[in-house]
Amino acid sequence: MELAAAMTMASSPLVSRFAAHRTTLRYDLPCSSGIQMKTRNPSAYPLFLNQLNNDAPRTKSYKEVINPFRQMFAREISSQSNDSDISIAKVLLYIAAEDEAFLAFNREMDARFFMRERETIQDKTDSEEELETDPSETDSEEEQLLQLDGKSITEWLSALDAISKQVEAELASRGINSCNSVQVLEAVNTVLFDTRGFKRTSTCFDEDPKDSYLHSVLNSRCGTAFLFSVIYIEVCQRLGVPILGAKVGEEFLVWPKTENPEELFEVATSGKSLFAIVNGKCVDDPKSMASDLTGKSLLCLDVATNRDIIGIALANLFRVHWKRASKPTPGQMLTAPLSELNNFRISNIPLLRPQDLRLAIAAAERLLMLEPNNWRVRRDLGMMHYYVRQRTEAIRELSICIGSFAIEEEEAKELKLFVEKLHRLFSLMSSPLDSDRLAVR
Repeated sequence: MELAAAMTMASSPLVSRFAAHRTTLRYDLPCSSGIQMKTRNPSAYPLFLNQLNNDAPRTKSYKEVINPFRQMFAREISSQSNDSDISIAKVLLYIAAEDEAFLAFNREMDARFFMRERETIQDKTDSEEELETDPSETDSEEEQLLQLDGKSITEWLSALDAISKQVEAELASRGINSCNSVQVLEAVNTVLFDTRGFKRTSTCFDEDPKDSYLHSVLNSRCGTAFLFSVIYIEVCQRLGVPILGAKVGEEFLVWPKTENPEELFEVATSGKSLFAIVNGKCVDDPKSMASDLTGKSLLCLDVATNRDIIGIALANLFRVHWKRASKPTPGQMLTAPLSELNNFRISNIPLLRPQDLRLAIAAAERLLMLEPNNWRVRRDLGMMHYYVRQRTEAIRELSICIGSFAIEEEEAKELKLFVEKLHRLFSLMSSPLDSDRLAVR
């Protein structure tokens, strides 16, 4: 029931910020994608009016909305699970579902206040009349759960199955029946780039968050090089061809498990090697560490586990959302307050985009579930709690960094002084900060 309640909130047509605009903090306008449900009355305001009704049960906080999705994420990446049994695609879809549910909640809250300000909320009787539905149109509870852009998690996974079947058909058309890894990858390239028209996005300052969510990439056929690597892994896994991956500098590179890695670097008639086609422009960029790789050096790389790959996905989301959150304050470093203790005041908290900041916090929280001993992520999480004036959470995370990890003396000193100032600052305030009330919706 908890998941069903959360998805009721997340099913509004107002959900997908990724397909709408980029800079506005209010979300009063409908958009065409995101987590969706049928609208019963097109003339009604595009929200569930029974949730706006004072007599209807209301979600108390965003934490109640995201909790079911966070639990599913935790179960999938549990330390009790074998790494090989973890579905990378399923976990990335859980991540997207949580973030979309938060966005839906945020939009409803904005719309609720907007409607109150405009005094346009209809009375209880009118709302009940608009909500009358034909029982034949009512979807089952299960079909409404975890809907991303109108599809369930299973349907999104089936989209990967469809790509793999199309690759099989491409191999058959070439008269190839064996599972030669190089031939399979060549067929995957043909299906993705020629037949389906997928395109990699370039990394830039104003990255679009939707390019970092798997379901959005499958839908728009445009995404980051990293998610293309995930698609290669998932599709080839379905075809029985194991794909390896490793972090090389700032890039995540993939290649098939083969006894002759040198063949991956042989230049084809297209003028590019298979390794370059699979991994994109970074392989030909002399500024990238990927350009120095050879078949021999591939064997020396640390191959990423499934948990590692999920961690990279979360780190990318954290980076994208923090970059967007700090855009109103160009050059703002997340840890800047640690080196500005002499000018430490609550009024000096920089201007940040609250919604993107909340999404960055969510990415850091999930990353810590994967990497509980990553003290830098914990420090960054503590600093973000400070930015949203969550005193208790900020002090807790930063104190754990100081007391539980062997960090450099100078960094430990900065953190300790910062925590002391936090204690003094908030104790002087007349009314205590309520973390749920002051947290970004």
